[in-house]
Amino acid sequence: MAQSADRIAVSTWSLHRLLGTTYPHNLDSAEIGPGEDTYGEGSESLLGLPSVLANHGYHRLEIVSFHMRSRDPVYLGELRDQLKVSGVTLQTLLIDAGDITDPVNGARDTAWISGWVEVANELGAQNARIIAGKQAPTPETIDRSVTALRQLADRNAGSSVRLVTENWLALLSSPGVVHEVLDRLEGRIGLLGDFGNWTGEDKYEALASIFPRAELCHAKASFVSGQLDEADYGTCLSVAEDAGYTGPYTLIFDADHPSEWNGLSAERDFILSRLA
Repeated sequence: MAQSADRIAVSTWSLHRLLGTTYPHNLDSAEIGPGEDTYGEGSESLLGLPSVLANHGYHRLEIVSFHMRSRDPVYLGELRDQLKVSGVTLQTLLIDAGDITDPVNGARDTAWISGWVEVANELGAQNARIIAGKQAPTPETIDRSVTALRQLADRNAGSSVRLVTENWLALLSSPGVVHEVLDRLEGRIGLLGDFGNWTGEDKYEALASIFPRAELCHAKASFVSGQLDEADYGTCLSVAEDAGYTGPYTLIFDADHPSEWNGLSAERDFILSRLA
């Protein structure tokens, strides 16, 4: 991917105050619950977001599943059309619920996630991100994760949608487990590396371990008193670039900042200045 603004994407998570409404998941069915003003009333709909993004100079988008009000084919077609008209690429559908390692509901959740992978296909997404598991890593839970991820890859066989998972939540809480799961899947599932999911003294070492495998990146910055933490963000970017990462950086913004758009601009400008 070119060293330019083409390497910048935005997640709907970063604009949750603009969107306001979220739609709760029901893992017992394909139903989506009525909208809730989780982050206030909001001032924009998901259908209107692609044109707004394009007007701000962004042309790659990741959609969090709880921002979608329907899985109806008509609605999905409208969203797909809005993306096309606005010249915005749907980079990833982030399937943001389900626990494929749950000892009771793992099979249910795997089937539920499979349904959302179908949504990613209908929308023409390039990728769909799946949570590898919310249980603590043990030989048994790792086996469950690998088995379920294989099942999901089998069901998605022949699709242009690439399935990825993320160094997120309990199962993939360390580089060793990330490598074990991905090694056992033999390339059938890719990796989305997230700067903000790991903390502690070994954060940069841990990220350096997994980023040679990363195909996507959630580039979340910390803000201190409204100012981007350039030291941390710069180190994270250096870790990714030094590991040979050439994919897009998805801006993740969730900070005490007066404007989501200004926060995203600060992240974007910093990344592009480092890539120049």
